[in-house]
Amino acid sequence: MHFLMGTPLPRKLLILEFYTLTRVLLFIMLLSSSLASSCPKGCHCSERNGLTVVQCAARNLDSIPQDLPRDTVALLLSSNLIRNIPNQAFKNLPRLQELDLSRNRIETVDAAAFQGVSDTLRTLDLSNNLIQSVPKEAFARLHAKIRLSDNPWHCECTLQEVLRELQLDPETVNEVSCHTSSLEGHAGKPVIQVLDSGINFCNFHHKTTDVAMFVTMFGWFTMVIAYVIYYVRHNQEDARRHLEYLKSLPSTSQISKDFDTISTVL
Repeated sequence: MHFLMGTPLPRKLLILEFYTLTRVLLFIMLLSSSLASSCPKGCHCSERNGLTVVQCAARNLDSIPQDLPRDTVALLLSSNLIRNIPNQAFKNLPRLQELDLSRNRIETVDAAAFQGVSDTLRTLDLSNNLIQSVPKEAFARLHAKIRLSDNPWHCECTLQEVLRELQLDPETVNEVSCHTSSLEGHAGKPVIQVLDSGINFCNFHHKTTDVAMFVTMFGWFTMVIAYVIYYVRHNQEDARRHLEYLKSLPSTSQISKDFDTISTVL
């Protein structure tokens, strides 16, 4: 009796295990299918701590993909052909922590490029691009560790103000160099070294602005003086001509004599 009742037990366990395994496999398949369907075309998506890592490196992309999963935690876009980071390019990625845009052809970074991820972003790599300058607002309120090395930076006041607010990666900070400079003698030198030497690009900028304003005001003043001189000389010429005209008119005594002669004759 016990034998008869006990024999089905292993089968039940086997069926239960098979059913559980089937459900797990089905869940994994559904998860993989869902992940694959939301992954940008040409990219590879994987999972990290329940969030999505999007790998789009070396895919000949000329712009940042638009159909990124909202739970993207890392976006790897290195070694592509991207030229510009537009405003709010990552606004739909509220969990983004790692952003790699190195080894592209980026020339411009719009003022609101990182708006929406300033609080979550932890690492930002913009090294090995073609960036010469960025707006002061571009990196506003970013708490990320940033790599800006190997770009053809133009060292001037705006760049100085930008770097003052950033947390540069200490491993690459000396590789952020002046390709060109608003002051002579600093091209090719690390920006930090130039600034640490006491150079202040903003003072030079203010002096240049003051000189330009002085030159402009002097130009306007010269124009006003020239106009006044022209106006006076022109009026003097008119006055001289008017005086000559008056002198050419018959005098009152001559008119009286002519009138008396006519009266006598009559």
